[in-house]
Amino acid sequence: MEMLVASAVGILTAAGVYLVLRLRTFPVILGLSLLSYAVNVFIFASGRLMLNAPPILDPYSEGMSYTDPLPQALVLTAIVISFGMTAVTVMIALGGFLSDRDDRIDMPEEAGEDA
Repeated sequence: MEMLVASAVGILTAAGVYLVLRLRTFPVILGLSLLSYAVNVFIFASGRLMLNAPPILDPYSEGMSYTDPLPQALVLTAIVISFGMTAVTVMIALGGFLSDRDDRIDMPEEAGEDA
């Protein structure tokens, strides 16, 4: 189970970094989303990966394992924050596209020669 989650975090991170380094705005937004998903899975996995384990410690059952509920709460909060961040980034990218009729994020050639 841990190997599967670790592989998922690695693949999401690699794909996110690859997309962030692109020259168009839409792949950059997708890359940021994939990076936030990778961080969410990493935080979620830090709360013990167990099947059918309660999220609280029961004092009456000895030797029973439990999972930590704090990473789950952090991941739920991070999902809401990343959704808001993605919405704001899409609106900024859409505003840039509508003003320039281009969605490239590098500096135009004629602007670089004036500096």
